[in-house]
Amino acid sequence: MSRITVRRKVVRLTVGQNPTTREDVLAAEEPLEIRVNGRSLAVTMRTPGNDYDLAAGFLVSEGVITRGEHFFTARYCAGATDDEGENTYNVLDVSLAPGVRPPDPSLERSFLTTSSCGLCGKASIDAVRTKSSFPVAEDPLRVSAELLITFPDALREAQAVFEKTGGIHAAALFDGATGRMLVLREDVGRHNAVDKVIGWALKENLLPLSGTVLMVSSRASFELAQKAMMAGIPVLAAVSAPSSLAAEFAAEVGMTLVGFLRGDSMVIYAGAERIDSESAARSRAVIAG
Repeated sequence: MSRITVRRKVVRLTVGQNPTTREDVLAAEEPLEIRVNGRSLAVTMRTPGNDYDLAAGFLVSEGVITRGEHFFTARYCAGATDDEGENTYNVLDVSLAPGVRPPDPSLERSFLTTSSCGLCGKASIDAVRTKSSFPVAEDPLRVSAELLITFPDALREAQAVFEKTGGIHAAALFDGATGRMLVLREDVGRHNAVDKVIGWALKENLLPLSGTVLMVSSRASFELAQKAMMAGIPVLAAVSAPSSLAAEFAAEVGMTLVGFLRGDSMVIYAGAERIDSESAARSRAVIAG
């Protein structure tokens, strides 16, 4: 099985000092081809590990499946071998349950999986709304700002691979009422980390993820917002900025979008009504208009 981290000799150079050679630890990055019923659907560059969750979360994000029983089996293809005849564990074939409609094989990878699709923002938003089985607009969750500001530290403390490499994204799912972390996944691709979280939730039969907060260690792109929407997550929080389309999308579908969640402050780009205003007065919450 592929490793999550890889050791590599590097040269450490500080101006004014002699170079030194040492071993460094890098986050592994390898391709994963996702097949559905034997047909290739997508290839993503990911950190090996939790591949079943990644594939399941990807299929939820694409609107192919919504329940754990839709995901019948998954196996690594025996024919995907390296030059030495060893299985690379980089081709995963998913079998959907009988009666579940597979993705259209005549179409290339859906525009929902990439932020560089060339489609207009309105078309993208309408397409996601049409595909989603779990609308978030009516989710009654209200999150304490004082609770929300604890999530970045909890995320960082749980990032075991980041601690070794300093070069990997994380996504974590929190209970919005209690602040309990339900799951955390790391990956070189932030979209993969989110898919792994959603796939875990599918496996645990937790969809839709009402009453939860998805916290990411990166910026909040449209892609991450649409994945949260497809899983029924009402709040997306990021340590960095969102994109303009992510903010527009969140406002359109009734999702709460929080950016720059650091220290005791945050910026709320959409859905400010879900952030408890009394606790927000004690922290520094800025509402973007």
